[in-house]
Amino acid sequence: MPIYEFSHEKILPLHKTTFSEKQLHERRDLQRLLRENISVIAPDTLVIAEEYSEWDSRRRIDLLGVDRNANLVVIELKRTEDGGHMELQAVRYASMVSTMTFDHAVGVFHRYLSDNGKEDIDAEARLLEFLDWEAADHEEFAQDVKIVLASAEFSRELTSSVLWLVDRDIDITCVRLQPYDMDGRVMVDVQQIIPLPEVAEYQVQVREKARRERVARTESSRDHTRFNLKLGGETLGPETKRRSIYLVFRYLVDAGIDPEKIAERCGPRSNRALYSVEGEVSRDDFLRLAQLAAKNGARKFDRTRYYCADDDLIRRNGRTYAFSNQWGGADWADAMSTIKDTFDNHEIDYAAEQ
Repeated sequence: MPIYEFSHEKILPLHKTTFSEKQLHERRDLQRLLRENISVIAPDTLVIAEEYSEWDSRRRIDLLGVDRNANLVVIELKRTEDGGHMELQAVRYASMVSTMTFDHAVGVFHRYLSDNGKEDIDAEARLLEFLDWEAADHEEFAQDVKIVLASAEFSRELTSSVLWLVDRDIDITCVRLQPYDMDGRVMVDVQQIIPLPEVAEYQVQVREKARRERVARTESSRDHTRFNLKLGGETLGPETKRRSIYLVFRYLVDAGIDPEKIAERCGPRSNRALYSVEGEVSRDDFLRLAQLAAKNGARKFDRTRYYCADDDLIRRNGRTYAFSNQWGGADWADAMSTIKDTFDNHEIDYAAEQ
């Protein structure tokens, strides 16, 4: 159905045009504009990557985002008149990113911010703020992958494929971007065509019910194992995973090992294992100096993510250190195993409570 301009004198139809006729390019124009205004086609989404590819330089996700429920969002854009084969590309990409972890997403987001001149933004803090999480929930992150296809038009072949995927509970949306010419200006009619808006809310409710059931299953199976530690001649525990690795870290520091040397052996989270400020200071001064450092461009400090009670802070070599409390799953196992093997002469051992 055409779009009309209503004036006091008459009603005039706007003339359909194409993005190519208006010399709007897929990546240089559409992608650039939409990444800064992604809510036009994907409400409640945070873009964390552009032209994302870690498997094949020829295959790139136009825009990769995260929604408020911590699901990944694959966004594919086409200025062609029929959408090409974008649904096939998007499904392939969705499968490829489906195993992305929270920490991996933070790294991807950090590169995206740096590439766009936003180095002053802490990627992890911004992502947590968007998700309204106090700390990363590694098991809840990326439980699903959504797909958003945006194009000037969609062929019948493409829409048939998408409807088939929707019927099989694949969360995929088609948004039509129809450009119009209005005295040299480009007006775009943005319409969600799949799923139809009148049934979209019902489908959201069905998916939300499934998500709650999945969360309930995850909670029931979450690993709450506690561990007994043997550190030299002392036995400690049972302790949670996060507390047990902190006690191992503290034990090695007390044995005279440089805190940063230990942090280097903490596996994938080694770059986040420690936060430090200059001077051997109190907790209040530590928090003040960390805040001041962030204002001057250093990595932002979130006190909820570190052991930073006065007795938990570690003061060595003219600096004060806070150790991360964000440990679980494979990250914890990797860090504990590596630390034990690296510092094997310090008699470190641990075992799950029976």
